Amino acid sequence: MSLISQVPAINISIQSGEMAVREALAKLLDSLTPLSLDVEESGTVELVMAEALNNIVEHAYPQGDPCGPIDITCSHARDGLHMTVTDSGRAMPDGRTPLGAAVDTDVPFDDMPEGGFGWFLIKDLAKDVSYVRVACQNQLSLRLAVAIS
Repeated sequence: MSLISQVPAINISIQSGEMAVREALAKLLDSLTPLSLDVEESGTVELVMAEALNNIVEHAYPQGDPCGPIDITCSHARDGLHMTVTDSGRAMPDGRTPLGAAVDTDVPFDDMPEGGFGWFLIKDLAKDVSYVRVACQNQLSLRLAVAIS
């Protein structure tokens, strides 16, 4: 796989917390400007990363736990954007990502699930999704098939 030099490797480091996701997404999308992503591609990057980062803020560093680091790396290759998100928060239950199955929305409004859509969206829109826990760090890797040349 040969890397494309339009965009140098992107490294973003933030602290989890209330504004962390917004800050990270703004930095990431700004860094991807040279790729001239169309609206759909940009939306895919933003949606997938927002879901992943919100999960980290909510579950890896839940309210009451100290804030911690979240690091995002991104490189552009011929087959899309290769993203890795690392944090030092709590591990995924059972050491793996949730299944990410589609949620049944054909139910009365009061019976609609509150969550469960995030991992479905991530796994539906991203490719090569993998999670590992190494020492005290969570590492989520994925590929977004955008800006393919």
